[in-house]
Amino acid sequence: MRVFGTAELLNCYARGVFPMAEARDDPRIYLLDPDERGVLPLNGLHIPRRLKRTVKQAPFQVKIDTAFDTVVRLCAEPGPGREETWINDGILGLYNELHRDGFAHSVECWDGEELAGGLYGVSLGGAFFGESMFSVKTDASKIALVHLVARLNTGGYSLLDTQFTTEHLESLGVETITRDAYHERLQEALGKTADFYAMGMDVGAEDVLARALKT
Repeated sequence: MRVFGTAELLNCYARGVFPMAEARDDPRIYLLDPDERGVLPLNGLHIPRRLKRTVKQAPFQVKIDTAFDTVVRLCAEPGPGREETWINDGILGLYNELHRDGFAHSVECWDGEELAGGLYGVSLGGAFFGESMFSVKTDASKIALVHLVARLNTGGYSLLDTQFTTEHLESLGVETITRDAYHERLQEALGKTADFYAMGMDVGAEDVLARALKT
């Protein structure tokens, strides 16, 4: 079993590789540098008309970094269409350390006192590496993604890495690019200075949509 520290983990991201486990109960952690990568162009988010209406209705209170550990744990739980997850205890501990050091963030959709959905990832320079998302209530993870893109656009980011591409992610605008193309975009993004908190929290739904769509 390979043991990582947070400094090594950040170095991995800077080199274009990322960690995964084979399964929730497998203690081993592997480094991946796939031939193809999924990226969501920050000027290319696709928001279907129905989702746009839902975002405008603001059914959830969206918060940042108030329940990071819980978001990761919920992402690690199996769900419909996701019987196996890759987040083991070692990964959970590493990302909690990154969060304490200011490099990992969560976007959370709250329905009262209940977490309805959310996502988490790693911020480095002008790159954000999306790790995982979950949804307990309809559209919660999609709304979290819209808020994330709005925040990245506001904060001066240029790369949103989704690691892999799925049919669901493609419907939202995620593209597949080659490893070489990814590394070029990564190096450009790492040379930027970005601010995850630049957007603040008191942003209305219409403004969030405008920032997410760069209109």
